[in-house]
Amino acid sequence: MLLHIAYLIAIAAEAMTAALVAGRRNMDWLGVCVIACITALGGGTLRDVLLGHHPLGWVEHPIYLGVTIGAALLTALVAPVMRKLRTAFLLLDALGLVVFTIIGCNVASSMQLPFFIVLISGMITGTFGGVLRDLLCGQIPLLFQKELYATVSLLTGLLYVLAQRSGLAHDLAMFGAMAIGFTVRVLAIRYHWEMPKFVYKEDWD
Repeated sequence: MLLHIAYLIAIAAEAMTAALVAGRRNMDWLGVCVIACITALGGGTLRDVLLGHHPLGWVEHPIYLGVTIGAALLTALVAPVMRKLRTAFLLLDALGLVVFTIIGCNVASSMQLPFFIVLISGMITGTFGGVLRDLLCGQIPLLFQKELYATVSLLTGLLYVLAQRSGLAHDLAMFGAMAIGFTVRVLAIRYHWEMPKFVYKEDWD
């Protein structure tokens, strides 16, 4: 129940941040809603398509679309005050990352897929909605830059799966992994922790 509530909060937050990105690209209301849905639900949709897991989450639970579209439209209406909530959105984004990751791992585990696929399933669920958003908005995806984002997702999934397989109670494993992943993501934002970058410049002189 708590995971489901956290998921609803997370997709609403992701939809709101996506709506702001769409607004910066001067999109109309339809564009805002599409970008919001892709960002909030795209990672889970891509995961289900790749794994052959049906029905898709938002098809089985249309309320997810309603929450996402409602959050996007609300953001478009009150956009001027959103800049004051930047810290709150960063925290909610970090929460969404770990919640989506756990859900992705659960889906793959329920299909009895190999350990590595479970981790990848969690990472896709947690991060690829943002990748799709950035691609559609003409930006280099945040995931492929310096941000410590996918690494946090993989860490969360790894801790969760290993804790379960070691015999730890499910809820303890889940909340423990989420707490650690959330903390690492917040610290990465606060102290600007980054992944190493590959910089290549050819000099033909």
